[in-house]
Amino acid sequence: MDMQDFTKNLGHTLDRDIKMRLNKLVRENYRYQNWDESNKKVVLDLVKKFKPYLRKGIKISDRTIQKETYHLYQNRLKLGLTEEDLKDIKEFLKNLNNK
Repeated sequence: MDMQDFTKNLGHTLDRDIKMRLNKLVRENYRYQNWDESNKKVVLDLVKKFKPYLRKGIKISDRTIQKETYHLYQNRLKLGLTEEDLKDIKEFLKNLNNK
């Protein structure tokens, strides 16, 4: 499973199925095996935040992605995120538009 499989039809997927997909992504994709529970929580919170927009077919702007990434960077120590985690999460946000 890759990031595009995870983000496919995300707006119309149940929360429990999103969590199962995320766990499968972390388990099967070597690139995301370094994600721990705090990283998964950050990704699930972002999905929850943007799910209404995705459901309506509204794309997430580059400016919004930049703002979210900046916000995560500012709180990276509190959230326990590394530079690599931030880069992966930014890629995840960009993939939300490529349903």
